[in-house]
Amino acid sequence: MSNAEFGTLTLQLFLLIALAHLLGHVFTRLRQPRVIGEILAGVLVGPSILGHFAPEIANRLFPGSGSGNDANDVVLSFLYNLGLLLLMFVSGAETKGLFQRSDRREVAWLSSIGTGLPFLLAMFVAPLIPLQFLMGPAQQRTPLLLVVGIAVAVTSIPVISKILHDLNILHTRFARLVLGVAVLEDIVLWAVLAIATALAASASVPEIQIAKHVAATIVYFGVGLTIAPRLLKRLGRARWNVLAQASPVGYIVVVLLAYAAGAAVLDVSLVFAAFLAGYGIISDSERLHDSLDALKKFSFAVFIPIYFAVVGYRLDLTRSFSFTMLALFLTAACAVKLFAAGLGSRLAGFSWRDSVNLAVATNARGGPGIVLASVAFDAGIINAAFYTTLVLVAVLTSQAAGAWLDFVLRKGWPLLEGQPFEAAVPTASAADEKLAA
Repeated sequence: MSNAEFGTLTLQLFLLIALAHLLGHVFTRLRQPRVIGEILAGVLVGPSILGHFAPEIANRLFPGSGSGNDANDVVLSFLYNLGLLLLMFVSGAETKGLFQRSDRREVAWLSSIGTGLPFLLAMFVAPLIPLQFLMGPAQQRTPLLLVVGIAVAVTSIPVISKILHDLNILHTRFARLVLGVAVLEDIVLWAVLAIATALAASASVPEIQIAKHVAATIVYFGVGLTIAPRLLKRLGRARWNVLAQASPVGYIVVVLLAYAAGAAVLDVSLVFAAFLAGYGIISDSERLHDSLDALKKFSFAVFIPIYFAVVGYRLDLTRSFSFTMLALFLTAACAVKLFAAGLGSRLAGFSWRDSVNLAVATNARGGPGIVLASVAFDAGIINAAFYTTLVLVAVLTSQAAGAWLDFVLRKGWPLLEGQPFEAAVPTASAADEKLAA
């Protein structure tokens, strides 16, 4: 990379990071999810806005972007993927300590009905869906069906936790229930997405190899959820583990890279490896806990905003946007998810008002919805128009969830009947200080 190319890269990173934080700050003050502002930062400098209205300036700022051959494009792609891995790593780490014995029945009802029913309904109506308008270059029907089912059923961990955090209700039972459901949903749905990407990647190989690929993915996921966390717990506490004692941050990064290396050997998506690495990290020691928190803050300050900004940059609303596709999918996905989550809430014993609050909160697709779109698009499962639709659906449902919960709290209504009004909505300046996305 020449000095000129490096200079251009630093300008690109300056624009993406600065705009992501600036617009994230603006959206936080407007009491909207910060991630929406970060995505909008990429949209502004991408082909949708700057590239459309000032193509010469766009070509100077991002020369050769999208070609895959330009050195700067390669580096941005690397940072995009690194941000994605860190986002999934943090999401996996956020699953610790959410479940309490008193909430298990409610979480079980909410997750089984609120997730299983939308996924099964999507599979049931699949013959009625014109899949040819959604299909990517892989031309694989089964992976596409799985992606559609996930897109309908998924709930965000990072974005909904950010919304709950900013509203100062992260400590409440309502938040525990929503995040507990999101964790169980995402664990199952990431496993399904791993199978979908394995099938898409194995399109031109014999069926026996496809079966081996899918089996390896399932085994990797199973080991990552059960055996690996116990081994990491012992490893982190071992006296001979010099790295964990001398450089806890370095140890955490090595664990992430080890998971990724194992996934690469088995040809499993690195996205799922990062999620399992975060899930497996045991931060019960103060040293590891502080190091994990430091890595999380730096990731949300630099790499994860780059990821979301590049997501927005990839959106070409002048070419790959279909209003009809967005309207139909948004309406259908929200209707199915809200009905299923509301039904699960009622079966769990909640009132109608409680069920509405829980359904709207779990309808926020946020980060996982965007990750789903990115992974499926990169794997060739979906086309550019459906990628744009999935990203916009994730943004709009997250914005709706944040606005509804903010409205309920401002009215002074309890999120769960019988629960005290435990928190007031924080000021915008206080919310701005939160780094989580």
